[in-house]
Amino acid sequence: MAPLDRLELPPRLVDWSILAAVGVALATGLTSLVSGQPGEAFVFVLHGIGGLSLVLLLFWKLRRVRRRITTGAAWDRATPVSVLLATAALGALATGTYWAFGGSLDLGPWGLLNLHIGLGLLVVPLLVYHLRHRFRVPSTADFEGRRTALSYAAVVGVGALAWRLQGAANALLDTAGARRRFTGSREKGTDGGNGFPVTSWVADDPEPVDTETWALSVDGRVARPLELGYGDVDSETDAALDSDGRRALLDCTSGWYSEHDWRGRSVGDLLDAADADPDARWVSFRSVTGYRWSLPLPEARAALLATHVDGERLSHGHGFPLRLVAPGRRGFQWVKWVESVEITRNRNLSEWLAVFVSGFD
Repeated sequence: MAPLDRLELPPRLVDWSILAAVGVALATGLTSLVSGQPGEAFVFVLHGIGGLSLVLLLFWKLRRVRRRITTGAAWDRATPVSVLLATAALGALATGTYWAFGGSLDLGPWGLLNLHIGLGLLVVPLLVYHLRHRFRVPSTADFEGRRTALSYAAVVGVGALAWRLQGAANALLDTAGARRRFTGSREKGTDGGNGFPVTSWVADDPEPVDTETWALSVDGRVARPLELGYGDVDSETDAALDSDGRRALLDCTSGWYSEHDWRGRSVGDLLDAADADPDARWVSFRSVTGYRWSLPLPEARAALLATHVDGERLSHGHGFPLRLVAPGRRGFQWVKWVESVEITRNRNLSEWLAVFVSGFD
């Protein structure tokens, strides 16, 4: 009997452990979408180890149910969903592993990492349905002290070892995976002006903004609300406020990053010009599509509303006339086509809904 066979967990513990591992992978995967600072790299490490730990658990699970599925004798109405669940879980593991080794896939506006995320999210409703028909709470007899501890050590150890070996193999073979940022993103279009990828979150795809009718409002908890035309914010016009610049890295959840010199209006200067309430705590940036995102006031002060990238005026696809530049934030938080800056005391949680419905007519 192979060592891993001797360490195999009882069936109910295998099922419970798969649920726990999926929970870790889902929680860290969702958290990774808003994690862009180097200090948050541990989220991606946990996601990788959690996902790879599923390999051994799924091996035990599928080996146990193989005959019931292949013979068809024990099929019931829940079995097709269970098969689809296994397919989605294995697909998520395969696409994540292929991405880590430098793989890519062209799916029109989406790529391999988007497919990985989609399969991971598909696992959730399938797993909930599966649990309604299959899950049983482990009994005390399933826990055998030392053996159970060794089994769990093997599960986590296999995941951690696979994660380390993947990194070593990438470095040895010098694959595209070896040149990823800690977020998993790969470099595209750095210092190339508007040449970096154009992506939009969900349905955000407005018509080009007419600068004759567009205006930027700065309001909310301020003493002097502002309304600025394009000539007031464009760094190439005499009417504009003093131009400011930032060197900042844009890391998109689609799996690429790009670093540029951005020029535009300091959000801190705008807040000072509007005399923001010192008791305010959040700044909300709203797009012409209704999309919006908020930053804590101290972080917002360090942000930029960009009009130019690498000396080029922003293209429409990259957010002309104004795009939020928020260093350390992921790409979907860099709001495009900004038309409103609102200073508030409390964060408006409706923005979590807005990011999914903005852009739909």
